[in-house]
Amino acid sequence: MSQPLSRDPILEAQRNWERHGWQDVAEPMAAITALMRTQQILLQRAETVLKPFGLTFARYEMLALLSFTRDGALAMNRASALLQVHATSVTNAVDRLEHAGLVARTKHPTDKRTTLIALSPQGRELAAAATTELNAKVFADSGFSDRDISTLIRIFSKFRRDAGDFASEEPGHP
Repeated sequence: MSQPLSRDPILEAQRNWERHGWQDVAEPMAAITALMRTQQILLQRAETVLKPFGLTFARYEMLALLSFTRDGALAMNRASALLQVHATSVTNAVDRLEHAGLVARTKHPTDKRTTLIALSPQGRELAAAATTELNAKVFADSGFSDRDISTLIRIFSKFRRDAGDFASEEPGHP
């Protein structure tokens, strides 16, 4: 967006909900809608930083995940679980990353039914460079205070755990 709106459309939507007699859900609707809009803004910021690298955020996440593994390889089904996306999304990302020479599919050495995604040296270099830029231009300047970030992590972790996203808290984490 080039020009900010003169009024908050989500606040307007909340008022409309209240005027239509939905007061009991007006605030949750506004909070959820604001969260979705915030996600759009943050994703756009990340995608802007990643564009010069020829990456989308989804493809970057795959490269970053692979770069954190011991040997730079991971089973496709494990990548799907860790990224919390459907296997089709992983296949699509891997297809594009493989075409760009950033990853390669290989057979698992002991389980022939499993396909591994292996990070290429070029993929590792690109992931590192993209991470440096994301850290500097998005994560270090998130637009949230340190206190807000801690609060958001705690709130979102509880919500995700309660929704069945993961089973339990890790020691030292909210």
